[in-house]
Amino acid sequence: MSERPYVLLSCAMSVDGYIDDATPERLRLSSPADFDRVDGVRAACDAILVGAGTVRGDDPKLLLRSQARRDKRVARGQPPDLTKVTVTWSGDIDPAARFFTTGESPKLVYAPSGTAPALAGRLEGLAEVVDTGDAVALETVLGDLAARGVRRLMVEGGGGIHTWFLTSGLVDELQLVVAPFFVGDPSAPRFVHPGVFPQAPGRAMRLDEVTRIGDLALLRYLIGAARG
Repeated sequence: MSERPYVLLSCAMSVDGYIDDATPERLRLSSPADFDRVDGVRAACDAILVGAGTVRGDDPKLLLRSQARRDKRVARGQPPDLTKVTVTWSGDIDPAARFFTTGESPKLVYAPSGTAPALAGRLEGLAEVVDTGDAVALETVLGDLAARGVRRLMVEGGGGIHTWFLTSGLVDELQLVVAPFFVGDPSAPRFVHPGVFPQAPGRAMRLDEVTRIGDLALLRYLIGAARG
């Protein structure tokens, strides 16, 4: 078993790098064809991770849409859905969120010692809360997932989580879908936050694939050791 899973970061953004607008309604950046593609990518992974902000703001189910893909996973001896993973520093998570109430796969919540005990009480029977100690270190999270048998992890946001993984140099593959429009609102959330990224001009990612999905463009980058 590897000391950490292979990490695939997946995101859709506007041409100018926004992953949503500032309105209450969720901005659709993708298309039915791309949603199906993402479903296929999910089906090949063992776990899926989003930040607590995404759990609060988007209330995602994080389940596979295709019954055929679910059936194939079961035939391979896997659970029908991926293990759901989230990370929280504050413990501000609603037990009624669909992250916890949908699907039969394991749900894992990583939290520091200051919030983990109370959170474990609130989520009892819904998720396992993993105490990460004084801080939430990404290496600790990935090491624990690897020990649980997670070989391939899909990361789906939001911007703070993207930034955390990328600036830590712990992403192996980036699948970035670019939507054919601009948002142009500085108050809207972006793909990443400011940070010191190892994927700098001197250590550029390798563009492995470009795929047209209608008017969308899928850019698949390999990073670090995954560049091959």
